[in-house]
Amino acid sequence: MTECTQSGFGFEACGSREIVARFRAAWPAVKIILRGDSGFCRNQVMSWCESHRVDFVFGLARNQRLRKIIGAEMHAATEPWNRTGKPARVFREFDYQAKKTKKGGWDRERRVAAKAEHLDGKENPRFVVTSLRSEEWAAQALYEELYCGRGDMENRIKEQFSLFADRVSTETMRANQMRLYLSTMAYVLVSGLRRLGLKATELAEAQVSTIRTKLLKIGAQIRVTVRKVWVSMASSYPWQDLYQQVWTNLRC
Repeated sequence: MTECTQSGFGFEACGSREIVARFRAAWPAVKIILRGDSGFCRNQVMSWCESHRVDFVFGLARNQRLRKIIGAEMHAATEPWNRTGKPARVFREFDYQAKKTKKGGWDRERRVAAKAEHLDGKENPRFVVTSLRSEEWAAQALYEELYCGRGDMENRIKEQFSLFADRVSTETMRANQMRLYLSTMAYVLVSGLRRLGLKATELAEAQVSTIRTKLLKIGAQIRVTVRKVWVSMASSYPWQDLYQQVWTNLRC
């Protein structure tokens, strides 16, 4: 799975051509799915994917024509919301071709999965276009699991900023790249700590910034002897029990 997150900068900006080429060179038979927001929903991008054995799922901007197609589903989602006041959603898929205009259009019909949702007293329809067949991904799973998963991937990227991934202010590109390497390594280590050491604890789903502050950023006294290095933490440290649990989890 390769992510396109630079909406508005185009296919070349996200470097997907180069990434796909490198993947193909290393793993010729690997299945590649390109996932991005509506900024990448362009005929040029989708046609390139289709001709290079690359699957895709892109957000599709709403319009009146799409809203009319899912009119019955929107009505079906509105009725339960009127009765219960709770969000309701209905899914549908259909073939769709964007009309050709001065700004573009599609050269063929493509599969679109739609979410007809009513929440907070208003409609919230969403659409994605994909090359994946319904036998592989039903409409609801395609949207909720595959497409919406890109939001979580973006959160992981943003999470790395708390480990100083944005500190790229040196004079040379190489020095900035080294800083980013170190930040990435730190994130991988803290992510592993969260997955293994913090399993079944109150910080099992905490962000890395929280883990760093509560578990790692601790004042301590360091004493070095001939045989050992002693680390003495304050007896008032409020997360002692959690620290001990992490230590136990990692030793197992």
